[in-house]
Amino acid sequence: MATEEIVYGMPGYKTNGKPLVYFAGYKNHIGFYATPSGHEAFQKELSKYKQGKGSVQFPLNQPIPFDLIEQIVLFRVEENANLN
Repeated sequence: MATEEIVYGMPGYKTNGKPLVYFAGYKNHIGFYATPSGHEAFQKELSKYKQGKGSVQFPLNQPIPFDLIEQIVLFRVEENANLN
């Protein structure tokens, strides 16, 4: 079960007491933060988006890749479960 939290002024979620993902809305994009591991695991799929370490920007003038976001979240849930 995920718990909601606000970190660095952004909404996000934790599982097993560890950060899962965070997100924030900006003027031209949605910032999605799945820690570096979530982005590294989906590097190929995220390559068409602007990125930083542990972050990706989904432009508001393009469809939001909800299926990809779901895959990343599920990866992070599994990853957090295996850290215990």
